[in-house]
Amino acid sequence: MAELRERAAKLEAELAAGSAPRWQAKGYYAAYYATTGFMLGIFGAAASLLLNVVGSTLVERHPLDLIRIYLTFPLGEKALTLGLDDGLVLTIGCCLYLGTGMLLGIPFQMILARFFPDGRPSSLSSRLAVASVLAVVVWLVSYYGILSWLQPLLFGGDWIVRLVPWYIGALTHLVYGWTMALVFPLGLYTPYRLPTERA
Repeated sequence: MAELRERAAKLEAELAAGSAPRWQAKGYYAAYYATTGFMLGIFGAAASLLLNVVGSTLVERHPLDLIRIYLTFPLGEKALTLGLDDGLVLTIGCCLYLGTGMLLGIPFQMILARFFPDGRPSSLSSRLAVASVLAVVVWLVSYYGILSWLQPLLFGGDWIVRLVPWYIGALTHLVYGWTMALVFPLGLYTPYRLPTERA
């Protein structure tokens, strides 16, 4: 009993001194960056969607015409006959767009965190360059590597590749990537330190 009391007193002293060992990520924290990438991806998707809404009105098209075209993936050609005043369907389309952006945020944040672990403002131009390359790769792979054959296979037409001009698709993805590079520091991992450790 005396030995157990002595060990308990020693543990209590360590806890009181704040020296008890605590788990803390060492090095690259992949799970954390995947989570923050998922959350920050909505900012990239929202910026990209906003670009399309504003850009559409400048060329005198309906602000959510791009969403209707993207809805041809789950709905097929039927999506093109939807009225642009059908608020529920377009709202669901916007939610799918934002959700896709959240999923794409995972690889963006993880790759940026690998290259720029400190997230200093001085690395912004480099982050923008890496994000631009990632955005173009995602655009090429998703449009021409996947959608060009998968949409005709599943739905009988290649509406997204055919109806979205290449420069709109590329610019949309670039704005997404640039936004992810800008918001990247918000998702950096900083280990929690006790007040006694800070002093």
